[in-house]
Amino acid sequence: MPAEKLPPTAYELKAGEQYVPFTSGQTLTEFTLKAALAGIVLGIIFGAANTYLGLKAGLTISTSIPVAVLTVVAFRVFTGFGLRHSILECNMSQTIGSASSSVASGVLFTIPALFIWSMAPAWRQITLLAMCGGLIGVLAMIPLRRYLIKREHGRLPYPEGMACAEVLVAAEQGGKQASGVFWGIGVGMLFMLITNGFKFVQGTFRLALGLKANVAVGISPPLIGVGYILGIRIATLMVAGAALSSLVIIPLINWWGAGLTEPLFPETVKLIRDMSAGEIWNRYIRYIGAGAVATGGIITLIRSIPTMIESFKLGLKQIAVRVEETIAERTDLDLSFKTVLLFVGVILLVLTLVPGILGYLDSVPVRAMASVLIAVFAFFFVTVSSRIVGLVGVTSNPTSGMTIATLLGTSLIFYLMGWTDLAGKATALMVGTVVCIAASIAGDTSQDLKTGFILGATPRLQQIGELVGVITSAGVVCLVVMLLHQTVAGGLGGEELPAPQAVLMKLVIDGVLDQNLPWAFIFIGVGIGLVASLFRIPVLAFAVGVYLPLSTMAALFLGGLMRYLLTRTQPAAEAERRREQGVLFGSGLVGGGGLTGVLLALWVAVRGGKRIEGFPLHLPDAAEQALALLAIVAILGIMTAFIKSRRQA
Repeated sequence: MPAEKLPPTAYELKAGEQYVPFTSGQTLTEFTLKAALAGIVLGIIFGAANTYLGLKAGLTISTSIPVAVLTVVAFRVFTGFGLRHSILECNMSQTIGSASSSVASGVLFTIPALFIWSMAPAWRQITLLAMCGGLIGVLAMIPLRRYLIKREHGRLPYPEGMACAEVLVAAEQGGKQASGVFWGIGVGMLFMLITNGFKFVQGTFRLALGLKANVAVGISPPLIGVGYILGIRIATLMVAGAALSSLVIIPLINWWGAGLTEPLFPETVKLIRDMSAGEIWNRYIRYIGAGAVATGGIITLIRSIPTMIESFKLGLKQIAVRVEETIAERTDLDLSFKTVLLFVGVILLVLTLVPGILGYLDSVPVRAMASVLIAVFAFFFVTVSSRIVGLVGVTSNPTSGMTIATLLGTSLIFYLMGWTDLAGKATALMVGTVVCIAASIAGDTSQDLKTGFILGATPRLQQIGELVGVITSAGVVCLVVMLLHQTVAGGLGGEELPAPQAVLMKLVIDGVLDQNLPWAFIFIGVGIGLVASLFRIPVLAFAVGVYLPLSTMAALFLGGLMRYLLTRTQPAAEAERRREQGVLFGSGLVGGGGLTGVLLALWVAVRGGKRIEGFPLHLPDAAEQALALLAIVAILGIMTAFIKSRRQA
C-alpha cells in the first residue's frame, strides 16, 4: 500500500538526498483505454468551457486539478463494475485532459482576430493550425525534461504540478474532494440557464451615476469562480483597472468631447456627446486598454529576459547532452530525440508545402518564411516557458508578451517584404498562433511531467498522452470558437464576447502593417501601464481590467473577496481547507457555466440561427435590477454555504 501523503523529499532535497517516486516498487497500469477515454472526454468538456470563458474574460484556468478529481470519481464508478484503477491511470487521464486548456488559451489569444477581420476561416484550417502548434510545443519540451523536472527537483517547484500530485494522492485515500466540482457545475449551469437561457433575469446589475459612469456587476458564476481561484489581490487589481475605465476615463472623454462638433477618430459618424457609455468604451476605451495590455505584456517579457536567456542557454546545453545519453529506468524514459526532430521537421514541412493551413498567401516562399519564423520563435519561447512555469506557475507565464513579441517581429519582416494586405496580416497572425499555442502547451506539459515525476509515471507515456490531448481537443476548441461567433449576438469582438486578447493581437498587426491606428488613445494606455509599473502594480492584471467592462471584472472581484472573507480569520489548516474547497467549487462554476454557454450556442445553431427568446417577466426596471442583485447574492450565498459546511472525510 502506498503512503498516505507525499514525503518531504517531494518538495525539497537536502544534501545527498534523492527523491524516490510515490509508487516506487509497485507495478501499476498507466496508459489504458479507460484512462485515455476519460481524459479525452473531460478535456473536451473543460476545453469547451475554457473557450467560452476566454472569449468573455480574456483568461482561462488550469484544468489539471478538476480533471484529476473527476477522473478519480469516474474510476471509482468503474470499480463498482469490477474494473480496477491505479493512481497512474488517474494521472494519465489528467495529463490528456489538461492539454485542452492550453490549446484553448493559444487559440483564444489569436484566432478570433480572423473573424473580426471578416475572413471566416475554415474549421479544418484553424484546427490543423492549432494541432501543429500544440504538437510542436509538446515535442520541443521533451528534450528539456530530464534537466528541468528531474535534475532541478527541489529548486523549480512547478506549483500546479505539485498541487495536482497532492490532489491525486489525497483522492486515492478517499475524501469528498470531488463533490465541490459537481456542486459548482450544477450551480453554474442553473444560473446560466436562468440568465442566458430562459432569460428570467437580465445578465447584469447596473447603477447609473451620471456623466455616463456606471457601476455594473455581471451575473456570471464562471467569473465568480475564477475570482475565487485567483484570490483577492489579483481580483482587486483587475476590478481597479475596470473601475478606472468606467468611472473615470469614460466620464472624462464624455466631458472633454461634449463641445466637439465633429466625430473623433476612429468614430466617423456620431459625436461623443451623442454616444452611450458602451459606444465610448467600444470606440475609445478598447484602444486605451489595448495599449495598457501591450505595455504590460512587454514589461513582463522584459523583466523575464534574464530568466529567458539563462533558460535558453541551459536548454541548449541539455539538448546537446541529451543525444549521447542512454536511459534504462522506466521512470526516466522519454520519446527519443530523433523521433522529436523527425516529427517537428514533418510538421514544419506540412506548414510550408500544404496550401490553406498557414495563412492566405498562396506562395511557397511566404509559407517557408513563416515556417522558419515559427521554428525560431517556438523553439526559443518553448524553452523559456518550460522553465518559467517551474518558477511562477502557469498563471503568471507571460504568454501574451511572448505572442506580442512574435507578432511584432513577424509583422516587421512582413512589412519590409511588402506583405501588408489582409492575407499578409492573416499569415502573420497564424505564425503567432502556432508559437502561442506551443509556448502555452509547453508550460502545461512541464507541470504534468512534474506530477508524473512525483508519482512515478513513465514520461514517454505521458508525452504520448499530451500529444493525444492536443489532437483530440484542438478540433473541439476551434469548433466552439466558430459556433460562438455565429450564434452569439455581436459575434467575436462584440459586447457579449469581446475576445480581448485576440483583439489586442489584431491591433499589434494592424499597427505595424497599416500604421493607421488611433495612436493617441493607445499611448494613453501605454502611459497608464508605465505609471502602474512605476508604482510596482502588476501591470498585466491591472491592464486587462482597463480593457474589459466593469461588469466582467466586478463579478471576478466578488469571487476574490469571498475567498478573502472566508479564510482571513481562520486557523491555517481551516483556511487551507476552505481555499481548496472553494477552488474546486469555483472550477465547477467555470465548467458548468462555460459548458452551458456552449450548449446554448449549439441550440441556436441547431435552430438555424434563431436565438432563444426566453420567457421575460416584463417587470419594471427597478424590479429587474432587484432580481439581478438577488441572483448575484444567491450565487455568493450558495458558494459560501457549501465551502463553510464541507468537512474532509
